[in-house]
Amino acid sequence: MWLHKKDQNNPERYYGARKRLFIGLITGTSILLCTLLLAGWIIPFIGFSNIHPSLPYIFGLIFGGAIFCICWASLGLVLQILKGRAVLGSAKMRGLTIRIFLPLMTMLARLLGIDKRRVRQSFIRVNNELVRSENGKFAAKDILILTPHCLQASDCSLRLSYNVDNCKRCGRCPVSMLLKLRDHYGVKFAIATGGTIARRIVVKERPKFIIAVACERDLTSGIQDTYPLPVYGVLNERPCGPCLDTIVPELSMERSLRMFIDNPAPPLQFEAAFGEMDTKC
Repeated sequence: MWLHKKDQNNPERYYGARKRLFIGLITGTSILLCTLLLAGWIIPFIGFSNIHPSLPYIFGLIFGGAIFCICWASLGLVLQILKGRAVLGSAKMRGLTIRIFLPLMTMLARLLGIDKRRVRQSFIRVNNELVRSENGKFAAKDILILTPHCLQASDCSLRLSYNVDNCKRCGRCPVSMLLKLRDHYGVKFAIATGGTIARRIVVKERPKFIIAVACERDLTSGIQDTYPLPVYGVLNERPCGPCLDTIVPELSMERSLRMFIDNPAPPLQFEAAFGEMDTKC
């Protein structure tokens, strides 16, 4: 399990900690940006007035407008995270988070000595909540399950990255379970061996929605690469370490699918434990 031992019995506490980390970092990033903008206006104030008496005030309006936009966007994003719905015109905040805030938050976390893995987990959790609040349901044929090749048993001799139907469904790895979900719900399923192959699959399949399974690093980069296409991330579990015989819980995958499929088929038998386990993302 990738959950810390003390949080394994209380995943909600862990997810809440991730959201608090994200909110703290995005607030700190916004304050830092606003401080830099304010300093950029105050420091040359005297010099600008020598050029033209109105120039300091013009720059003041420009910098003040930028500070207002940053504060508005940050507040709207935080409220959307907390309330689970768009507020203050924040319906498209996911792009702002991916393109601007995440790189700045990563730099701030590095300065504060915060592990980048924790930052990525927090980002994935918040991205998933934004995806849920900004998107509705999709036809099953428009949904793609995209997973890394490390879900396949490491000693398996079959090549699945180009054709997942080569799988013999022996049940030794999660691929057979994912094929069962694909066949039952009518979604698409593909395995990628890296970022370039993943992008090629997305271009070929042209999905409207992606449920991606990967580690923190690959999920974060994948969400950034495929924007504005909505991606819901499911963290894999790594009992054998990274990139080797990783797994993904059946309930997490089916619950993620049913969350976004329009008029889904009846649940499979391993859905019986719904409510006892939340998604690990």
